[in-house]
Amino acid sequence: SDVCSSDLAALTQLNKDIEQHKANVAEAKKTMATATALREKEAAAFATESSDLKTNVAALGKAIAAIEAGTPGSFLQSTAAVSALQKMTVDADMSSADRDILTSFLSEGQGYAPQSGQIVGILKQMKDTMEKTLAEVTAAEEEAIKNYDALMAAKKKEVDANTAALESKLERVGQTGLDIVEIGRAHV
Repeated sequence: SDVCSSDLAALTQLNKDIEQHKANVAEAKKTMATATALREKEAAAFATESSDLKTNVAALGKAIAAIEAGTPGSFLQSTAAVSALQKMTVDADMSSADRDILTSFLSEGQGYAPQSGQIVGILKQMKDTMEKTLAEVTAAEEEAIKNYDALMAAKKKEVDANTAALESKLERVGQTGLDIVEIGRAHV
C-alpha cells in the first residue's frame, strides 16, 4: 500500500501541474490576443498619420516649387492645394506673425505681394517640421513592430513549452492511473 499512496501523491501532483500548464497557456494566449488588438490599432493610427504627413509634405513641396519658380498663381488656382495649406496653417506650430503672412498670401493670392522669400521660408520650415515628425512616427512604428514580434515569439515559446509539458504529464497520468489499477488488482 506504500506504492499505492506514493502513486496517488504523484497523480495529485501531476493533476496540479496539468492545471497550471493549462492556465499558463490560457494566460499567454490572452496576452497575445490583447497585444495583437493593440498592434492593429497602432498600425491603423500610424497609417493614417503617415499618409496625412506624406500628403502635406508633397503639397508643401509643390507650393515651394511654384513660388520659387515665380508662378505662385498656378499653385493658388488649385482650391484643393490652397485648402490643404490653409488647414496646415491652422494646425502648424508657428508664430502668429508667420501665420498671418501665410493666411494673407493664401486668401489674397497674387494680390498679396510681400517677399515670396518670406513665404517660402515659412513653408520650408513647415515642411522640415513635418518631415521630422514623419521620421519620428515611422521610427516609433518600426520599434513597436519589433517589440510586438519579440513578445509574440516569447509567448509562442511559452505556449509550446507548456503544451509539451501538458502532453507529457497527461501521458504520465494515464500511466500512473494504470499502475494504480494494476496494484489494486494485485492486492485483490
